[in-house]
Amino acid sequence: MRNDYAPGVKHSGTRILLSAPRATEEDIAAVVAAMRSGWIAPAGPDLAAFEAETADFLGVQHAVGLSSGTAALHLGLKYLGVGPGDVVLVPTVTFAATAFAVSYLGALPVFVDVDEESWNLDPALVESSVGALRADGHRVAAAVPVDLYGTPANYGELQAVLAELEIPFLEDAAEGLGARRDDGMVGSFGQAGVLSFNGNKLITTSGGGMLVTNDGHLADRVRYWSTQAREDLPWYEHREIGYNYRLSNLLAALGRSQLSRVPHEVAKRRQIREWYRSRLAQLPGVTVQQDPSWGASNAWLTIVRFDRDRHPDAPRLVREHLEAHDIESRPIWKPMHQQPVFASNRSFLSGVADSLFENGLCLPSGTGLAEDDIDRVSALVVDCLRA
Repeated sequence: MRNDYAPGVKHSGTRILLSAPRATEEDIAAVVAAMRSGWIAPAGPDLAAFEAETADFLGVQHAVGLSSGTAALHLGLKYLGVGPGDVVLVPTVTFAATAFAVSYLGALPVFVDVDEESWNLDPALVESSVGALRADGHRVAAAVPVDLYGTPANYGELQAVLAELEIPFLEDAAEGLGARRDDGMVGSFGQAGVLSFNGNKLITTSGGGMLVTNDGHLADRVRYWSTQAREDLPWYEHREIGYNYRLSNLLAALGRSQLSRVPHEVAKRRQIREWYRSRLAQLPGVTVQQDPSWGASNAWLTIVRFDRDRHPDAPRLVREHLEAHDIESRPIWKPMHQQPVFASNRSFLSGVADSLFENGLCLPSGTGLAEDDIDRVSALVVDCLRA
């Protein structure tokens, strides 16, 4: 099961991790070949090829490799014209980087609750929140839907609502590579999409991200800003503030190797989710997150939700029980409206996010796990709840 890992890397014996990265012999060979080619500097043929191959995989025209998904969020929002004093709609259930990128531009993230089906941005709340914000004199500059844990947001409704309100949106698909809606791959919606290749994602370049879009001008500006906004002159000349955000050629070589097995990675994680579902079905008041009616998740992480009347305090009890047996699990993202750093920010809530945080838990979901690992985790969950 763990023979895919690079030799010489220390691991924690029998410990089961939440979403461990994998490096195959093909990955190692790809990085070594890139080094032997002499393209060790940030730019190079593997970076250009990784961008082209990712764009082709998602069915979009342009891709720009960047140092992180956060960098892609920052520059994508900058292109959309987000600036000081603006507000940007962000789902309250997300990793903090979605909101941090808004703050980098001097704008204020406003947090909107999520729907019960997908746990993503609620279109009805988007519409009512924009009305309230505009009535108070705010400029709503953009929205950033998130494909939470690899589940596609309801873009059918969100696109219609945001178009009617004349609000552009940037799709945060950092967790969603390989997922799809009925009408396209996750990452291909909005003015641009954002991917992450962080160490625990479906595929990894150790650190890195990408902005993908059908807008050639947007891609060109993001590429320009990400290379320190250097002008095309023999000397270093800068007419704008730039950023050191470009993905390196070596990391892109790793990304190219891993991109080729995205369908396998998705299929395995969806299988892991089904293994959990079948083993936990015996427990009343315990549900595993399912696909929404409009698309298919990549099942980046399997999320289990407990009925708090039947299983009070279950997420903490199960998490601590698993940890006692050397198994990593994690609470669902703490909602942004509950975060101390955003205590003064405005939010529009329905209670879904608070319920998810109180009653949900992320279970180990890495592609390197075998069926007997899922047996082990599931049996401990059952034992804990029955006790």
